[in-house]
Amino acid sequence: MYRSHSCGELKASHINTEVTLAGWVQKSRNKGFMVWVDLRDRYGITQLIFDEERTPKEMMEKAKSLGREFVIQVSGTVIERESKNSKMATGAIEVLVSKLEILNEAVTPPFTIEDETDGGEDIRMKYRYLDIRRNPVKDSLIFRHKVAMEVRKYLSDQEFIEVETPYLIKSTPEGARDFVVPSRMNEGQFYALPQSPQTFKQLLMVGGMDKYFQIVKCFRDEDLRADRQPEFTQIDCEMAFVQQEDILNIFEGLTRHLLKEVNGVEVDKFPRMLFDDAMRLYGNDKPDIRFGMEFGELNEVTQHKDFGVFNAAELVIGIAVPGGNKYTRKEIDNLIKWVKRPQVGALGMIYARVNEDGSFKSSVDKFYDQEDLAKWAEVTGAKPGDLVCVLSGDTNKVRAQMSALRMELAERLGLRDPKVFAPLWVIDFPLLELDEETGHYHAMHHPFTSPKPGQLELLDTDPGAVKANAYDLVLNGNEIGGGSIRIHDKKIQATMLKHLGFSEEEAKAQFGFLMDAFEYGAPPHGGLAFGLDRLVAILGGQETIRDFIAFPKNNSGRDVMIDAPAFIDDEQLTELSLKLNIQEKE
Repeated sequence: MYRSHSCGELKASHINTEVTLAGWVQKSRNKGFMVWVDLRDRYGITQLIFDEERTPKEMMEKAKSLGREFVIQVSGTVIERESKNSKMATGAIEVLVSKLEILNEAVTPPFTIEDETDGGEDIRMKYRYLDIRRNPVKDSLIFRHKVAMEVRKYLSDQEFIEVETPYLIKSTPEGARDFVVPSRMNEGQFYALPQSPQTFKQLLMVGGMDKYFQIVKCFRDEDLRADRQPEFTQIDCEMAFVQQEDILNIFEGLTRHLLKEVNGVEVDKFPRMLFDDAMRLYGNDKPDIRFGMEFGELNEVTQHKDFGVFNAAELVIGIAVPGGNKYTRKEIDNLIKWVKRPQVGALGMIYARVNEDGSFKSSVDKFYDQEDLAKWAEVTGAKPGDLVCVLSGDTNKVRAQMSALRMELAERLGLRDPKVFAPLWVIDFPLLELDEETGHYHAMHHPFTSPKPGQLELLDTDPGAVKANAYDLVLNGNEIGGGSIRIHDKKIQATMLKHLGFSEEEAKAQFGFLMDAFEYGAPPHGGLAFGLDRLVAILGGQETIRDFIAFPKNNSGRDVMIDAPAFIDDEQLTELSLKLNIQEKE
């Protein structure tokens, strides 16, 4: 037996108990006549004590030789600690060691295994197995486990069945780039790793499973961000014989369950917002509604004077920054520089101060009088002491720019409290998006999304106006889940693929298996998938997902710990018929 107890469970009630512990040396303090060692495992830290009066000389020397991260086993007696540590769960006791065995020595780690480490991100990713020993990472992984367990509990109680779907599937042209896997047994042919189990979960509905879920790995070969990895995990769900309202109710319930069980937070309201309203009021389809600063459209109250910048703009919008009138001119100039950064792309920013006495002072007083500026304040909801920030330009661009400014200001004002949770459904997305470069439409979600009832006919006359029977669940300005009611009729699915530019032959080659299945009695069905990595991070009060993934990739999609991706040898290439193809092309 390597241990009778963990390093986090011994209390005053264990005094005079003989115990055996095992773990890593966190640190040691050698006073010559006495040595203290902090022994760490996943569960906590216990202080060990060796002294010249009670410890054999040979063991004393052995204790003095212990280095950081040595793996050791000790046996001894739990005794009362003279200098108690109220910050430690085991701070009332220590273990007087009677037996010490070094299970494995360790070289000095490249960074300190402490909550506040001296290791940078790159070195910690290279030695991720050491980083996991630190409490912040360890606790994040345990937190992820707790969320996943609560998901399984809730969905199982709702009679969902967990079903695994294949990882080696067929590549399709929709969505992001696929990761492809060469097939040795089928020369020149390739599998793809799934971007989602979309078609398989629909086939499970055709198969009569009724309620399916899976916590599943998915793969997308695309550029990375703080909240994006090439491999990620979804809580993937599908239900038969449902309408949109049924799905929203079920997954509101799941979100409430997680917030209550994991965070101890009760959330009553899940507001619903039309996609068009989200874009108009917040400039994006995943608004953070923990704070205000809604957009006010100012065209009518700004385009009646000789200010050419506003007159030439397709859209003029403003937001009221609470308490912003206290900003100095230098601070406002810095804001203007911020919006002119390439990442935001604005050409400049106009502002108006709302003074405490109700008067106004703007950067364009030459063109607008007090009556005009009062209308700006009215449209944006600005109050005395606020600052009105105004941007103008092409509608889509200026909304995105103002959205970025709104989030930046909220961050500076401390309005994005990670302990406050504000969920929101965004509904009625456009079914199709126009690619301005090619002039072709593509599916905003995926080609299996159903149009809203009664809008199918618009596909032939006004495809851009068709609304999707789709919905996203937003939490604190992050999309944590999205889904739709699916097409379950072969003819409608064929019509959709035709409008997406698929010929009849291409549609059959890519999706014939699904449309064939629809001929055998496909039920009305729909579903939703949560991004587990992002959901866990937000519930854990973080914006980035890396610490909630055991072995994440870096911003280049590399695993620097195992040095992947990597080249493979010529023999493997030949076996996969890849080397021959490369040589032929050369």
